Amino acid sequence: MGSLGRFDCRRRRMEPDDKNERSVMSITWGVVLTLLSLIGWVGQAIAALSPRTAARLGLAESEVDAAFAADVRAEAIWDIFVLWTLPVAGILLILNHSWWAYFGLVGGGMYLYFAGRGILQRLFMQRRGIRIGTPTNVKSAYVFCSLWGVAAVVTIALAVTAQPLR
Repeated sequence: MGSLGRFDCRRRRMEPDDKNERSVMSITWGVVLTLLSLIGWVGQAIAALSPRTAARLGLAESEVDAAFAADVRAEAIWDIFVLWTLPVAGILLILNHSWWAYFGLVGGGMYLYFAGRGILQRLFMQRRGIRIGTPTNVKSAYVFCSLWGVAAVVTIALAVTAQPLR
């Protein structure tokens, strides 16, 4: 995956190296990024605001250790305030607005932390015999955390190459 183009400081827009390459690549990544990161943000919002609904939708477990449940709920509440940045980056990327890169760096960092913490938290708690959910839901958590982590790293790398060199 190459650069998404050069940054034009006067117009605050990305100027593509190749119009077709830039528009297809950035729109595609913007859509993927927006959808994937919205799954995380909306899921955490539902888990924070209505844990029973989240459990019914399969976004959270109801039969888990009390300490794990408290930790996950607190994380979900905090995530409402910080995970919105990556979906915004995706939308700005689709719109070809230069600020996507700044939101991509911040949001990518947030999602990288979110993914890494989610994976390690589950690994350590599982190894200690703490109930963290059904095997199917734990596997889903690992898959989604991995996807969010990869999306974060790709977005950070693209945002770094899109930054103006001043």
